[in-house]
Amino acid sequence: MGQRRLNILVVYVMNKYPMRATLWDQLYCFQRYSNHNCFYLNLSVRRVGWYLKKIKFDLIIFGTLFLANRMVAEWFEPILNKARSLKSLNAARIVFPQDEHAHTETLSQFIREFDIDCIFSVAPESEWPTIYEGTDVTKAKLFGVLTGYLDDSTIARIKLLGQGVNSRDIDLGYRTWRAAPSLGRHGLMRQQIADSFQEKAPARGLITDISTRREDTLWGDAWYKFLLRCKYTMSVEGGASVLDRDGTIQQKTAAYLEGHSQATFAEVEAACFPGLDGKLQYAALSPRHLEACATKTCQILVAGKYNDVLVPGRHYIELDRDLGNIDQVLDTVKQDHLRHEITERAYREIVESGRYTYRSYVDFVLRNSLKSEHEPASVHTLWNGLVYYWMRLSDFVSWVQVALHLHSFSARVKRKSRRVLAGVFSEEAVVSVLRRFRQSGEK
Repeated sequence: MGQRRLNILVVYVMNKYPMRATLWDQLYCFQRYSNHNCFYLNLSVRRVGWYLKKIKFDLIIFGTLFLANRMVAEWFEPILNKARSLKSLNAARIVFPQDEHAHTETLSQFIREFDIDCIFSVAPESEWPTIYEGTDVTKAKLFGVLTGYLDDSTIARIKLLGQGVNSRDIDLGYRTWRAAPSLGRHGLMRQQIADSFQEKAPARGLITDISTRREDTLWGDAWYKFLLRCKYTMSVEGGASVLDRDGTIQQKTAAYLEGHSQATFAEVEAACFPGLDGKLQYAALSPRHLEACATKTCQILVAGKYNDVLVPGRHYIELDRDLGNIDQVLDTVKQDHLRHEITERAYREIVESGRYTYRSYVDFVLRNSLKSEHEPASVHTLWNGLVYYWMRLSDFVSWVQVALHLHSFSARVKRKSRRVLAGVFSEEAVVSVLRRFRQSGEK
């Protein structure tokens, strides 16, 4: 007799469409790779239906897309009000927080209130005592994970896209955003990298495509095509060097910049968070590092740990944190004699190894989250199946609702679409069917 399929509830919040491919892969990796029944609940447009309380769940996942909303209290509190009815379910509960440098008090309160069993943190283990001060780690166990992984379909898609790219006509390519000063000097480094390479590379005859403008952001396949055209790309670990427990620093910084738009980082620091930069060493490997390995784009990375995944000289060319060796790095780029060896090794050891895929990630999470023993499957297997497929349909419809809300349609089409959705797919209509089905099954 085979292992029974477990019931896993994935709770998330998303009211934006389209969504970045990396977030999509992260959200649906459990459905793709767990071989269990994964129920998805988007609390931005759905609520916790009574029928979910009739299902025996083994695991409840509060993912990154749920906890990201803690940054804005007026958004998060209504979501918490919806989610609180889940506290009555007898299941293991886990969280996947990111941006753990910010609003840590709200995060810790959520962990305590919802009686969380496991925290899968992207922060370095050395920073856990600082970030999770006041959290009972004997109850909520901490595990280290990456901020993102490679999906099997993404690797296959990159290979296919690579067939349509004739040559790498960009020597140095980079996309980033201007980080808020509240992230500290670590966040500032992205802009410094862009400015320094943009200034120095053309003098060596190198072709660059470097931008920090939001309108130049590349989404989905456009990002992979860009990397496939680049011989080299630059980056730094994601993260921050300032701990902002309640969001006060971010608020002070934003308010200060409204009246001092040309202020330097030093001026903002002195006015808003003097002496606090560097108190936290929150740095981590990001999905773009893995994506560069998958596209065989040679990386130039600021010195760091990179979760002990990437090794300098082996998987990337190292750039000093003060950018003091940038001229030597650019000379190496001009000579272009190390690129093939580094990219092939990175592809073999990072991509082909399978250690940094969502398949391995799901296996790691489930092994450390689920209780060693489970009760036998519920006798209402048909009921479970009906609710499961309704939830699959409901999740699809939730994305349709988000898209309809955000995209421009004529008023007539919009009204008609919403009437159809409201009449056919409303929870009130469907739950009445579920209720009748359950009542008939219990007779």
